[in-house]
Amino acid sequence: MTSRETPTGWPVAERSALATVLGIPPLAAIALAFVLTGLGVFVDVLRIGTVGIVFGIAYVLGCVLAVTWVRRRSLFGPVVQPPLLAAVLIPVIVLLVGRPGPGLAETVLMIGAPLVNAFPAMAVATGLSLLVGLVRLIVQRTGPDDALARLGRLGVRGRDRAEDETVSARRGSGAARGAGRTSGSPRRS
Repeated sequence: MTSRETPTGWPVAERSALATVLGIPPLAAIALAFVLTGLGVFVDVLRIGTVGIVFGIAYVLGCVLAVTWVRRRSLFGPVVQPPLLAAVLIPVIVLLVGRPGPGLAETVLMIGAPLVNAFPAMAVATGLSLLVGLVRLIVQRTGPDDALARLGRLGVRGRDRAEDETVSARRGSGAARGAGRTSGSPRRS
């Protein structure tokens, strides 16, 4: 067993948020959030004509489950998807299910109102997705090849180099002062 595997045998890059569960592919995670969000929008638009509580719960749950269940190496897509899902699915479903008004202004308002109503759920889903993704990146480090480990090594090397340059500059200035003196002449102030 390598250092990058758990006792269950799953490499860190292939895990979900739970160490004992293999992560799902990124397209499956995005599809999970897509289906739950679409279902929530559809139910609410038919029920009340705009997005509401069913959408909010399905949307947040779908986005958080996607970030939780996806493979660790594929976190980017599910982490950034919440605003994109809302921006695409809400207008499409509202146009398909709703009755467009007689003019362009009515149609734009018919699409815009649910988008505005969805903003609080979108903010919550985006925040939770980012939080879960960041926690997974920090907790499920993959070892010496992980970006955080590389950044840490760069930071240590950078500090060590700066200290080495300071020490050598001090030594160099002392050597330069000593080289300017002749062996028998006293130092002048």
